[in-house]
Amino acid sequence: MQNRQPNSSRRSFFAGVATTGAAAAAVVALPHVAPSESVVSDAPRPMPEKGGGYHLSAHVKQYYKTTQL
Repeated sequence: MQNRQPNSSRRSFFAGVATTGAAAAAVVALPHVAPSESVVSDAPRPMPEKGGGYHLSAHVKQYYKTTQL
């Protein structure tokens, strides 16, 4: 009897098919994530004429949340 090993190109093909199938299933299963309103509304604002350019933006609010005990 001969001991035959599988063809490496055939093995690569089936591994590629399995990977592609898993990726397609993950794309379908994951929910579509839309950007939040805070990201959309944080467009660059013009600089104020008399100073006072600080405003509470989304990333500043996130930072404040991380500093709370």
